[in-house]
Amino acid sequence: MRDTRESRLLLVLLVAVAFALITVDIRGGEDSPVDGARRAAATVFGPIEDGVSTAVDPIGNAISAIRESGSRHDRLAALEKENAELKASLGSDDRNSSRVEQLDKILKSAANGQYGIKGAEVIAIGAAQGFSWTVTIDIGTNDGVTRDMTVLNGDGLVGRVTTVGPNTATVLLANDPDFTVGTRMEATDELGFASGQGDRPLRVELLNGKAKVKEGDRLVTFGSQADKPFVPGVPVGVVSRVDPSRGDLTRTLYVKPYVAFTQLDIVGVVVQAPRKDPRDTVLPAKPKPTPTPTVTVTVTPDAEAPLDGQADEQ
Repeated sequence: MRDTRESRLLLVLLVAVAFALITVDIRGGEDSPVDGARRAAATVFGPIEDGVSTAVDPIGNAISAIRESGSRHDRLAALEKENAELKASLGSDDRNSSRVEQLDKILKSAANGQYGIKGAEVIAIGAAQGFSWTVTIDIGTNDGVTRDMTVLNGDGLVGRVTTVGPNTATVLLANDPDFTVGTRMEATDELGFASGQGDRPLRVELLNGKAKVKEGDRLVTFGSQADKPFVPGVPVGVVSRVDPSRGDLTRTLYVKPYVAFTQLDIVGVVVQAPRKDPRDTVLPAKPKPTPTPTVTVTVTPDAEAPLDGQADEQ
């Protein structure tokens, strides 16, 4: 339509009529004279609106999905966080269970050997003694710990206390090259001295060069004068190799220690020695040998076989 004076007048007239109809409709309420026209329009345009609405719904659903995806993402993040916390809690429970088990083994060893002990936790590795095999524990003089006390765990000999502070102490581990402890063989009572070799088995020199020793034999601490630095009867390890006897005054053994020195956590410091030597009572029970199954084969004579080696007559 061309923009002329007549078209502008027509537009003004239509707007005026529209406002008039709106005013009449509002004032008329349910009795509005244009209600019939409204219903007719709804009848005509309703299906069209429904079709348009159906066409637009997927877009609305997509927008809704995007909005909900944000909330779902937040919920997923919350669930992942809860899951991580649960795993951490379970891990903590597992660690606590392991510690309870370690402490239980230490208490059993202390009861068998009649040792008075103070429980401690390993809080550092390789303390102030250079590159030696040492650990720091969280008890000291305030807990009754002094220098040259025996340290053990539920498996056996850990080491000895070397330096002590008010609340901590340094322990020289039994596998340190500067570590030496007197040993006694189970049953035979053969004496010797065990020395650390780092991550290799302990080296033991038996005083009797002709001693009969075999792989699998076990050793315990012999003990020291006044029970310092070592109390008697603490398990040391199991013989893993024996050097051939060559008529020397001593005999060399290699012993796998009971203690895993790289896995120390809970230990016990012996603050009171036993009244008497516990001998071999602290050693763990020997594993029972697995019986070798035997198979008996019984041959059943064939009923049709000939007797006395005679052939059947044809």
